[in-house]
Amino acid sequence: MSATATRISRRSRPHPSSPERKTRVPRTPASLRPARERAFWPFLLPALVLYTALYIVPALFGVWVSLYRWSGPGAEMTWRGAKNYTNLLQNEAFQSSFWNTLVLALGGGGAVFGATFLAMMALRQLKGRAFIRSVVFLPMIISAIAIGAAIGFLLNPDGAVNDILKAFGMDGLPWLGSDLVFRCIIAGLVWSSTGFYIALMMSAVDAIPPHLYEDAHLSGATKWEQFRHITLPLTWDVFSVAAVLWVVNSLKVFEIVLAFTTGGTPGNPPVEARTVAVQQYISISGGNAVPELGEGAAMGVVVVLITVVLIVLIRRITRRDRVELS
Repeated sequence: MSATATRISRRSRPHPSSPERKTRVPRTPASLRPARERAFWPFLLPALVLYTALYIVPALFGVWVSLYRWSGPGAEMTWRGAKNYTNLLQNEAFQSSFWNTLVLALGGGGAVFGATFLAMMALRQLKGRAFIRSVVFLPMIISAIAIGAAIGFLLNPDGAVNDILKAFGMDGLPWLGSDLVFRCIIAGLVWSSTGFYIALMMSAVDAIPPHLYEDAHLSGATKWEQFRHITLPLTWDVFSVAAVLWVVNSLKVFEIVLAFTTGGTPGNPPVEARTVAVQQYISISGGNAVPELGEGAAMGVVVVLITVVLIVLIRRITRRDRVELS
């Protein structure tokens, strides 16, 4: 059998002069492959140099500054080691801003994606959904400073909201007081940001074949069951990316807090309304004392570490087997 097999294999080989032999594509010589593989470096190198100069080097410089006491260019740098980080643990303003930032990232994120999921269920079959998506996305293109200032004017003690409450015989509420100010900031941020995530998730919903929902409807599935077993699994990858985007954006909230609490007037936001980004700005700008760039840099390093931890947790929590349509 081996002789027969060998014979057959020899007969199956094309003759050197046959058309099949002539049309065979020649392989690239091994000596040319490394040169072709190195061809991408001239295209990659400029972007890599710019990224390193604009992002990597400043980030490393910030870590280095966080180990010193420094008031800015022209001032002497004094080595402090990890003392800037240990001082943050005793700084009540930083602790308040840190917990505010976590509440904003987690609580605000829950509100944003809760509203997004409800919109995904309601807008999927609604007529005029493209127009509605455009309307809810509109606050996203408005400046955060303008949104913060507008909400601050509405909620001030003599603002329109309290006037409406008084018109119905109710007393005005201290919206800008220590108990409610940060909740109002979260509400304003959720209102201005939800449209972006609705548009992002609805773009994934539009890619789902309609016949899946038709089959589910004929099988007696409710809208909630259709969302749970069809919409959510097939948009899970987009949701994972959207959750990461929310975490990154929520940990650096800055403008809306300043505009909401100060209304464009000089002064620092109250401690109850500050995020880490705002507290960092007050630290490096001096506030009511000498600028502390080392302390501000330490805050930035802490925020980066928290961002990395939250992103890793989100990616692990949202990690699932990819669902593909057969």
